[in-house]
Amino acid sequence: MKALVAFAQITRSTYYDLVKKMNRPDPDADLKAEIQAIYDEHEGRYGYRRIRDELADRGQKVNHKKVQRIMKELGLKCVVRMKKYKSYKGTVGKIAPNILDRKFTEDAPNEKWVTDITEFKLYGEKLYHLY
Repeated sequence: MKALVAFAQITRSTYYDLVKKMNRPDPDADLKAEIQAIYDEHEGRYGYRRIRDELADRGQKVNHKKVQRIMKELGLKCVVRMKKYKSYKGTVGKIAPNILDRKFTEDAPNEKWVTDITEFKLYGEKLYHLY
């Protein structure tokens, strides 16, 4: 054992401290199970803050840093929902004059031509629809 400790370049006290910790039961086992249950119950949509609040509602007061650390150990990450698309941003750009003035009928074909372009942002990508 002396050769392995020397090879790993750790002190003797560090080795015995690690051995002592390995034989000890996990003090956070119940908390880990509770965090995993809350995470699964909400289908992965709760992050460490909401899980901390849920634990407080259930009567367990835990620091948010501890919840964050345990979630990292368990490999739990909050699933970020896609933001709802909002196209209205107020008056942006130049507004074209209303030449047509809702008079859509004409005597001969090809007298009036109109078009509209709609922009959608889906999955971080801009898509355009031309009418």
